[in-house]
Amino acid sequence: MPAGHLLVRCGNRRTTRCAACAETYRRDTFHLITAGLRGGKGTPETVTSHPRVFATFTAPSFGPVHNRPTGPGGSVRPCRCGKRHHQDDAALGTPLDPDSYDYGAAVLWNAHAGMLWRRFTIYLRREIAKRAGLSQRAFRHFARVSFAKVAEYQKRGAVHFHAVIRLDGPTGGDSSPPAWATAELLADAIKAAAGKARVAGPVVDERAHSFTFGRQLDVRTIHGPDFDGGQELTDRAVAAYIAKYATKGAETATGTLDRRLRFVAELAQLDISPHAERMIRTAWALGARKDLAHLRLRAWAHMLGFRGHFSTKTRRYSTTLGALRNARAEWRRLQAAIARGENRPQPADNNGSGEETTLVLAHWSFVGTGLDPVEQWLSASLAEPSTPATTSAEGEDGL
Repeated sequence: MPAGHLLVRCGNRRTTRCAACAETYRRDTFHLITAGLRGGKGTPETVTSHPRVFATFTAPSFGPVHNRPTGPGGSVRPCRCGKRHHQDDAALGTPLDPDSYDYGAAVLWNAHAGMLWRRFTIYLRREIAKRAGLSQRAFRHFARVSFAKVAEYQKRGAVHFHAVIRLDGPTGGDSSPPAWATAELLADAIKAAAGKARVAGPVVDERAHSFTFGRQLDVRTIHGPDFDGGQELTDRAVAAYIAKYATKGAETATGTLDRRLRFVAELAQLDISPHAERMIRTAWALGARKDLAHLRLRAWAHMLGFRGHFSTKTRRYSTTLGALRNARAEWRRLQAAIARGENRPQPADNNGSGEETTLVLAHWSFVGTGLDPVEQWLSASLAEPSTPATTSAEGEDGL
């Protein structure tokens, strides 16, 4: 840039912060999930024959909230409040009685959701081994559990998980699972493990907390790409669904913040819903307790207590986001070399001793995020012109 700045990607995955970088992250996540379902990018295509399921794990109830129940044929039934809410109704997910809603338990559940997922994965391997008639030590020599998951916020502000869970051979996706490994066995083990997973929480105001998954657990078998019509759940549909939520946080579901708070007093000047504000204030208040300092609730108050990674996977599920970024960068370097008329990128110069040397042109330091006012004006002036406005008479009539 003329001012001596070099603009680089911010790399933020949130759509509300940077739509361009979020779209790149979404596409990379889609390819990562797809590679674990169809193969490719270092994963063998034989994974399509492995048992695979798509599971959704929800949070328990912290009090009745406004919802939009559906009946047979997709008909909308009345909420507990007696109204039939529209799908865009701001009341959805908010408590029917805010004074009796357990905000403290809701925030603490979000804070322990990551630990609860880890406990579930331990029980899942135990349940699969039990159904196969194997000991836990022997299980690793016959099969391996691979998964990729993403966290999503419900409108009430509670985190729940969507996961692709696959049963492989002992070395991962490149080995075939044993004959007893079926999608039905995997689904049954998931239901049993989700029911047993439990994490002991802190004691707050003489109340001991314990966290489990909610009663609503959905486990569906994933079919191959040939099932692309009707009601079959295809691998492409699963990958697109997970990738969509990888770029969203609490702000898209509950209307809360997409950045950290420095002071709780900032909430008075922000336009957020009363439910989201109360969740944040509860997290801030709990974060002041010394016995809860390890949860870092004030640092993650804008995320309503959840501090885990939004998308995670096992090592052998498929490729990595880093590998996808490196491949994209290498492809762009190759295209730039071709545009210059070269067959391949030129190697670095050396000083005759066989050792590569690097010419330092400048030292770079971080200046800030975003554009300064002049750059914002320049960016807006270079944007495509909007649709021509209507005549003054038409505008007055419209107003």
